[in-house]
Amino acid sequence: MALIKSISGIRGTIGGRPDDNLTPLDIVKFSAAYGMWLKTQSFAKSGNIKVVIGRDGRISGKMVSNIVASTLSALGIDVIDTDLSTTPTVEMAVVALEADGGIILTASHNPKEWNALKLLNNKGEFISGAEGEIILQNAAAENFDFVTVDQLGKITTNETTLTDHIEKILGYKAVDVSAITKANFSIVVDVVNSTGAIAVPALLEKLGVKNISLLNGEITGEFAHNPEPLPENLLDLSREVVRKNASLGIAVDPDVDRLCFVCEDGTMFGEEYTLVAVADYLLGITKGNSVSNMSSTRALKDVTTKHGGEYFASAVGEVNVVNKMKQVNAVIGGEGNGGIIVPDLHYGRDALIGIALFLTQLAKSQKTIRQLRNTYTDYYMSKNKIILEKDTDVKSIFENIKTKYKNQPINTDDGLKIEFDNDWVHLRTSNTEPIIRIYAESNHLTTADNIAKRLMNDIKEASAN
Repeated sequence: MALIKSISGIRGTIGGRPDDNLTPLDIVKFSAAYGMWLKTQSFAKSGNIKVVIGRDGRISGKMVSNIVASTLSALGIDVIDTDLSTTPTVEMAVVALEADGGIILTASHNPKEWNALKLLNNKGEFISGAEGEIILQNAAAENFDFVTVDQLGKITTNETTLTDHIEKILGYKAVDVSAITKANFSIVVDVVNSTGAIAVPALLEKLGVKNISLLNGEITGEFAHNPEPLPENLLDLSREVVRKNASLGIAVDPDVDRLCFVCEDGTMFGEEYTLVAVADYLLGITKGNSVSNMSSTRALKDVTTKHGGEYFASAVGEVNVVNKMKQVNAVIGGEGNGGIIVPDLHYGRDALIGIALFLTQLAKSQKTIRQLRNTYTDYYMSKNKIILEKDTDVKSIFENIKTKYKNQPINTDDGLKIEFDNDWVHLRTSNTEPIIRIYAESNHLTTADNIAKRLMNDIKEASAN
């Protein structure tokens, strides 16, 4: 069905033919290419190179994990297998275990037939686009050199990485366990049949939350609904929050790097406002700058300015957000899809630190979650996508649209972002799916929807030419 190679990793659907899908041959090829790249890096320590791997709860996870581990071993690389884990846990484990790299086996929000290899450097951060290109070239050339039997790498397991991750969160300066415990929250959590079922309850219990209800808590990989934590996929969570008279609901994606909340009345807090709320709390403690990608709400700029900081926009993609955060020394950053990056914990999207900080903020505010949401300006975002036919000439489509709107301010750093007075629309191809995403924002939902529809029609007209 699809094999996509990008800064977000090597992602594809399981089964089918090599080079068109994520088959066992492709898994070997890209794992080997990554291992060969690691061997050329100056940060690689003397002796055997060491790589941490972990997976989400997908049906194909164990199969992919076994192939990756064996391939790295065949290159003479030692593997530390954390088995069922989360993306942020593996990222932190790379640093904690002094490894040379890491591979996270997850297709994030994609449906169950997908899986992916997300590649990390020795800092537990996603490799750069340039580094990824070298790995892709190695894979295409099959530039591999496997070791003899006496030099095979060792494969060991580590079952403490999640516990270590949670302990770091509990000790983080802005997390107040006593305040959360005293608030006596009742929380419903949708963990979408993946590793959030292990990680989120373990964190909440350590934070002193005693009343926890899990939805879709069996790790089967048979996602009970579309695993992307969007409002239309969280109707059961919303109903359960109201039915149980809970304080709030929490939803994470399969690899637990995205986070969103449901208010006590069953309404959505808004995934765009996950980062906004946490930033508002953190910036009130530590003055500084913030970063989000250019498809994210302007509400982050509002709260950053309120606290005396400066807001910066990056291209879409976690590695781009992280690079910009480092450039401007940001104290908080992330993406409007519910991804929070707290750099003095680690440079990676992390739903678990987001939960701890949000609950601290909510407890200290002595507000309901709906009341907290009402303290932020309402911006409305219309998020849409158009599925691309194979061999679609996206560059030509964007050139046609750029010409049509040449009198408007246009940013081409990442696709096309067009400004309309106080409104905007951002068009870009996805790093993870064969689609064009169309995001529009305005003070009025109807206006945002109309802008998005207008640009979707423009794309269809340009495609027909």
